[in-house]
Amino acid sequence: MDTKFSGLPVFIWSVADLLRGEFKQSQYGRIILPFTLLRRLECVLEPTKAQVLAEVERCAKMNPDAADKILLNKAKLSFYNTSAMDLSTLGETQVLDNLETYVQSFSPASREIFEHFRFSEFIEKLDEANLLYVVANKFANIDLSPSTVPNYEMGLIFEELIRRFAESSNETAGEHFTPRDIVRLTTSLVFAGDDDVLSKPGVVRSIYDPTAGTGGFLSAGMEYLHELNPQARLVGFGQELNPESYAICKGDMLVKEQDVKNIKLGNTLSDDKLYAETFDYMLSNPPFGVDWKKIEKVVKDEQKIKGYGGRFGPGTPRVSDGSLLFLLHLVSKMRNPPKGLSAEASAKAGGSRIGIILNGSPLFTGGAGSGESEIRRYLLERDLVEAIIALPTDMFYNTGIATYIWVLSNHKPDERKGKVQLINASDMHEPMRKSLGSKRKAISEKQIEEIVRLYGNNEASKVCKIFDTTAFGYRRITVERPLQLAIYPHDADRLEALQADKAWSKLDADLQQSVLQALESLKEAYLSRDAFLSDLKNDLKLNTSNLKLSAPQTKLLLKHLGEHNDEAEICTDKKGKPEPNPDLRDNENVPLTEDVNTYFEREVLPHVPNAWIDESKKDDKDGQVGIVGYEIPFNRHFYEYNPPRSLEAIDADLDAVTAEIMGLLREVHS
Repeated sequence: MDTKFSGLPVFIWSVADLLRGEFKQSQYGRIILPFTLLRRLECVLEPTKAQVLAEVERCAKMNPDAADKILLNKAKLSFYNTSAMDLSTLGETQVLDNLETYVQSFSPASREIFEHFRFSEFIEKLDEANLLYVVANKFANIDLSPSTVPNYEMGLIFEELIRRFAESSNETAGEHFTPRDIVRLTTSLVFAGDDDVLSKPGVVRSIYDPTAGTGGFLSAGMEYLHELNPQARLVGFGQELNPESYAICKGDMLVKEQDVKNIKLGNTLSDDKLYAETFDYMLSNPPFGVDWKKIEKVVKDEQKIKGYGGRFGPGTPRVSDGSLLFLLHLVSKMRNPPKGLSAEASAKAGGSRIGIILNGSPLFTGGAGSGESEIRRYLLERDLVEAIIALPTDMFYNTGIATYIWVLSNHKPDERKGKVQLINASDMHEPMRKSLGSKRKAISEKQIEEIVRLYGNNEASKVCKIFDTTAFGYRRITVERPLQLAIYPHDADRLEALQADKAWSKLDADLQQSVLQALESLKEAYLSRDAFLSDLKNDLKLNTSNLKLSAPQTKLLLKHLGEHNDEAEICTDKKGKPEPNPDLRDNENVPLTEDVNTYFEREVLPHVPNAWIDESKKDDKDGQVGIVGYEIPFNRHFYEYNPPRSLEAIDADLDAVTAEIMGLLREVHS
């Protein structure tokens, strides 16, 4: 921010001195932000205020829509106010009534902002504390006219006030406000790939945040583009669930002369208010690990009805964490670039870039065939993932967990096609002088530049790894081993467990007695299931009038009397094929880059020679043996083994400590 304007946020925030004692610190922003916005709006309206007032009486008799168009035309802006009052003419009596009338005189889109700020509620509290006139008068004396504070600088001032508000209520700030350093880094990474295109004169692009919060990402995108090309224009779009954050975001966009109709209130996942729109750039910091049980039916109904024609065709994650739903939502908003064009030509004609902050769960949660794995598969097989950057811990206001920036693009340059770049920036930080909630670390501007440089160079190093997209894929094959049963008809513990089974208690008493008598006559142990069943059958036939056991009854006996034994005969089915032992069933993850049979012969058969692959378990999409899965084991690729100290070194340290302790004891006793 220009030093000419850098003192304004401090001066405006000094209103907090008036509020101290009557209001909580976390409430300061709820008063200061709407008053700042109100003062800016009336300063912007001042040049055309007389023309608007001249039309008010005539428009009162007209259709509201027609009147709105006329008044907007007279104001030469996207909003207007039909009251002759302003903050300086509220008077010293009836200030509350006059101020409420004044705010209600704004055009609907801007008036709604004050409603979501709950402005009326807070000015009532100010009035009760005899502070309303004083606060209103202080703001009335701040010159926020565009000639004094241009739009760009006003946006920065408002953003600085938002930051102070978030920090003053840092116990909940993380839900609605992303720290400035993270915003700056994410924005720089997403825009860095298109710097050449964005620097051209007259360029117009769109930016979107489905979890807009207070508008930090939208503001940062506009700031970045302004620094790169003051003549370029970025049109902001967003949606936010929290009404107060929505009001702050909408107010910020109004200050920046954006069309506030592009900022929507509501749940993005269950009620996408911008369902028909696509965007050039998308930035988001969705809530970490928040369940989506309340909207599960809506999401799954969309998935079922629209499939890949909707947002959630690739799959849905477990209901305990909806982060990947936001990622799929963003992907659905990408503009498809024309085929056959270069990366630069695609950027001009279409294509999108995404920057989204996620926790570690979306990298690896869920095995092959799960919703999470299928979403990763969709992204990687369509070559949308460009880079993933690991951030330091303790970077956010309300959590200290590890987080990652995902950068996605559907118009990758040739050198990045089929590749994913991993950057480990977890050690790139500096301690904060004062913690803000859980935020104890910050990324400096110099460190941001270094991370962006690593991303731009796209070269392998100690902190940067580059992989083919297929490197993260595998096939989960099912490995079976034969059923080999040793059976012990006389084992007392096994017989006791058999008779305690509920299924046994349902058998006829005569049948129970016949079976137990038959078991007594058999051998102590069998290493062949067929031999055991044959002897049992013959005994029952001989002694109980040709009694036969049903399949469930036979299974009950084998369950309790048998156990696996590698020396036992292999059990086979009617076709002579080995039967699998469910208790020994296992899975192997075969890299997509390897042949399944080659891997099996090398890694499995040397250890279990009689194992085989269950070839009935095939992938639904490609029909090949093994279920395809994808995971990104980020930390594994950057793990560095540190060997433990030698035993000699440890013994030496122990001897030294022991000698020191003995010396101290001798001093005590001397």
